[in-house]
Amino acid sequence: MREGVVRLTWALMDAAWWAGAILLTIWLRLSYDTTAVLNTEVYVTAGAVAALHVTVGVIFGPYLVSHIRGSFEEVVSLARAVLITGLAFAAYAFLENSVPRSVPVLAAAVALTTMLATRFVVRTWRAHRVSLRETDHRVIIFGAGIAGRRLVRNLIADESSYRPVALVDDDRGKRKLRIEGVPVKGDRFAIERVAKRYNATHLIVAIPTADAELMRWARETAADVGLDLKVLPTIDKILGHNPHASDLRDVNLEDLLGRRPISLDQEAIADQITGKVVLVTGAGGSIGSELCRQIAQFEPARLIMLERDESAMHATQLSLTGRGLLEGDDLFLADIRDLSTLRKLFREARPDIVFHAAALKHLTLLEKHPHEAWQTNVVGTLNVLTAAAEAGVGTFVNISTDKAAAPTSVLGYSKRIAERLTAHFATSEPGRYVSVRFGNVLGSRGSVIPAFAEQIRRGGPVTVTHPDVERYFMLIPEACQLVLQASAMGRDGQVMVLDMGKPVRIADVARALIEMSGRPDVGIVYTGLRPGEKLSEDLFTATETQVATEHPLVRAISVPGLDPDFVSRLSGEYTTRAFMERLADDTVGVLLRQATGPRVDWPTPPSRSI
Repeated sequence: MREGVVRLTWALMDAAWWAGAILLTIWLRLSYDTTAVLNTEVYVTAGAVAALHVTVGVIFGPYLVSHIRGSFEEVVSLARAVLITGLAFAAYAFLENSVPRSVPVLAAAVALTTMLATRFVVRTWRAHRVSLRETDHRVIIFGAGIAGRRLVRNLIADESSYRPVALVDDDRGKRKLRIEGVPVKGDRFAIERVAKRYNATHLIVAIPTADAELMRWARETAADVGLDLKVLPTIDKILGHNPHASDLRDVNLEDLLGRRPISLDQEAIADQITGKVVLVTGAGGSIGSELCRQIAQFEPARLIMLERDESAMHATQLSLTGRGLLEGDDLFLADIRDLSTLRKLFREARPDIVFHAAALKHLTLLEKHPHEAWQTNVVGTLNVLTAAAEAGVGTFVNISTDKAAAPTSVLGYSKRIAERLTAHFATSEPGRYVSVRFGNVLGSRGSVIPAFAEQIRRGGPVTVTHPDVERYFMLIPEACQLVLQASAMGRDGQVMVLDMGKPVRIADVARALIEMSGRPDVGIVYTGLRPGEKLSEDLFTATETQVATEHPLVRAISVPGLDPDFVSRLSGEYTTRAFMERLADDTVGVLLRQATGPRVDWPTPPSRSI
């Protein structure tokens, strides 16, 4: 209601400026002859033109929507309305000869000038009033780019509780710039000085493309200076949207670990998935469930979810459909260790694309139970590959881990073998078989983040293995988006390695979570590296040659294939850690199909499976 009254007020004011401009220009054009102006015909003409302007303004703007006073959008909209009105007035003057033909041009210029001047006066007055307004939230805005400028204008226009007192920006070309009367007072290193001068209480990072390193620096600086830190959403969240005070939020762990938006080749992914039968193993896991949600957006002909945990499958179906009745023909309850069941299911479903996300992933537990890693990550993957090949799958995507690069753990060995098995099927089967390798997924079940959060909730301490241990992190949606991208462009037999930015120290993650929890009393205890654990993970081995792909965040490598017949023959005996370490070696077991093939000095088989 209030906005409608404001727009009506501005429309009537602009109409008055049009009428006044016509009277003024006629008076000037006729050599200050007052009697020529003070007649009914001139009044009727002025009134008609003013009414026409309001009508045009309602149809094409600026009275159709609410604008920020004096904004570029309002200036363009107002100029368009004045131009259309002026052209109609000029046509009338040319045909009727009731007013001098120069009057429409002069009157339009005068009217537009006075309309804009009025708006800039109002805008300046509002900015001055805001600068004098007392508020508890005096903010410094870091970033004087488009997002920062729009935020300043909206904070002033909305008269929010946040009062911008200064901006800082690393671009020297923006020094001395004033936005709505708010000055740019230096670069990021001037924040402490500016905060003291203006008695600031908040620091707002208005750089939607800010990376993790910048966000960590801003958090530390704000803490040192005593400022509350707020951030704008990432650029994909505010694209085409003017940022307001309601968009501001506290910094979160995602900001500190990496917050880059991902640009996908939507057309290539749609061509790959739309109208196809897609099967996802491990559909109840963190990666598998998010893959299902993202795949569903591309409208496959059928999305089949294969999972051995019925509770996890229930949660995935609930997130997809809002119904968790576990009904329908697209839910397969099966264990990937059971080849005969997989063969039957694949033969019935005939999937075009398979995303293989089912795996055991906990490093410490698998060190104690290598046989389980072998049965699921190696034999289970081989079973899925076999069933897919027999069903004539067109594309098979094996989801791997950075621990498969130069592996030192049972988890890494088993996933490296899975990569090599996938590479073998690429050479022996007509479909396209690729693997995708990435690191820790932020917030996935069993990751360090939920574990730290629970330890903090209990009052600590937070346990970290080593002060210098670091890991690559990705967000679950980011990882799945890049999996879809890799599946659309990966070449047969390649391992697609996703760019995960810079590794982050786990101790820094723990400290960030402690600070955000408001529990400074919680301490950190270092427990020592666990068996098989590295200080830093590798994305590539020293012998792997990286190849650029069509996507800047995806690189490709090749791994040697591993004959599945050889693996099948040994699966009953050689499931020790030492055996998997040897089998993961790229130089071993490449072509051992025949019994008379090259002999390998394997460890002595155990008396029973472990």
